[in-house]
Amino acid sequence: MRTSLSAFTAFGTLLFIFVLAVSISFQSMAQNGQIVYKNYCAGCHGAQLQGSAGPALIKKEWKHGGDRNSLLKTIRNGVPSTEMIKFEGVLSAKEIEAVTDFILNAQTSPELVKKTDLPLRVDTKLYKLRIEKLVTEGLTNPWGIEFIDANHALVTGKNGELFSLVNGKLDNQKITGLPKTYGTDLVGGMMDLALDPEYKTNGWIYIGFSYNPQNSPDKKTPGMTKIVRGKVREHQWVDEQTLFQVPDSLLVTGGTRWGCRFLFDKQGHLFFTIGDMNRAGDSQILSRPSGKIYRINPDGSIPKDNPLYGKANYLQAIYSWGNRNAQGLAQHPQTGVIYASEHGPQGGDELNILKKGANYGWPVITYGIDYNGSIITTETQREGMEQPITYWTPSIAVSAIEFVTGNRFPRWQNNLLVTALKFEEIRRLVVRDDKVTEQEVLLKGYGRVRDLKIGPDGALYVLTNSPDALLRITPE
Repeated sequence: MRTSLSAFTAFGTLLFIFVLAVSISFQSMAQNGQIVYKNYCAGCHGAQLQGSAGPALIKKEWKHGGDRNSLLKTIRNGVPSTEMIKFEGVLSAKEIEAVTDFILNAQTSPELVKKTDLPLRVDTKLYKLRIEKLVTEGLTNPWGIEFIDANHALVTGKNGELFSLVNGKLDNQKITGLPKTYGTDLVGGMMDLALDPEYKTNGWIYIGFSYNPQNSPDKKTPGMTKIVRGKVREHQWVDEQTLFQVPDSLLVTGGTRWGCRFLFDKQGHLFFTIGDMNRAGDSQILSRPSGKIYRINPDGSIPKDNPLYGKANYLQAIYSWGNRNAQGLAQHPQTGVIYASEHGPQGGDELNILKKGANYGWPVITYGIDYNGSIITTETQREGMEQPITYWTPSIAVSAIEFVTGNRFPRWQNNLLVTALKFEEIRRLVVRDDKVTEQEVLLKGYGRVRDLKIGPDGALYVLTNSPDALLRITPE
């Protein structure tokens, strides 16, 4: 009897150890899958699988199958003609299995994807940062932010809205009369804004948005990025003027990668970007608008020293070309050099020095490959085409950039802050002699970082999508 009881006890102990090991293994896989999801998937599908640029992943109906084998296949091979890239070769087989199981387990255990609440404190190399949420409710798909003064700011919303912030809170009275936008998300919408350098005396506000003449939401309707300026008077958008609009013959259908970031340089010129609109070859054609960076005067006229000025067969506002999708523009506070951040395809996001009349090579040269894993070009360099001063592979989905100024972060003075959508990051880059000598990730995993600005108070203000929020970052 003692032998039988001893054997039973030993068996029970072994069974307990086995169950514990399986449990620990499963928890480890869930954690690893969560890390992979955070780094590679959250930018498109939302930090909590709720959907963003891509569809939600907590759902009952799956277009390409929701069982384990179907999800594995989708993640490995991607989905042709969509932004869902092929991850085989980017992730290991174990990582693909881990993120698949994480997604499946999240269907019944959504607590796996909960985040730490803000405010929080983050240690970085030079500062301990305090990060707090200012606005969440009512701020929908924010895209660009500009400060009017220490107490007032304006924020564009992808769905065609212009939000007014007063003392860090959303103004409940909406601004009406805004131009109608064509589509949202990957197919355009209301994008960046800028204030005139003489805003205090003239009140001009500049807006870029996706436009089609029919105001149709149908993706098959031809459209293009349009630039206007206007004023806000008693919560009304008034006195609108068109500054840049291509003729109907140059509109494109099914466009993605619209741009559109603004910068007023120290001379008062307005720079803006238009992405390649999913027509890579147009980036090299100077009579077509896609894949370019532009420079105009505040009234929409063309500066006489533009590289194509006076050439009737070209778009004379063009300043550079061969740009896939520039999402950030910033001018160095001391040197005056303008930098541009640019989306690559699968890999090859770039940081470039903007030069007049320069060709940045897309799609002739690139450090990335296509979303389906195919080779776009075997060339990464060619004579007469610019090289980035740094690039990121895999793609971080680079967005807005901003040089640090003011007295709040003296140890970051003139460092370049770079934001990322897919990787949900803010990076600090040390740039010396037009070379990146250091990179540090300051913030990761609190949403797709769309825009950021140093505010009048010297604090860093950050717009995120998924979740939609305005964050304020200060040193402790």
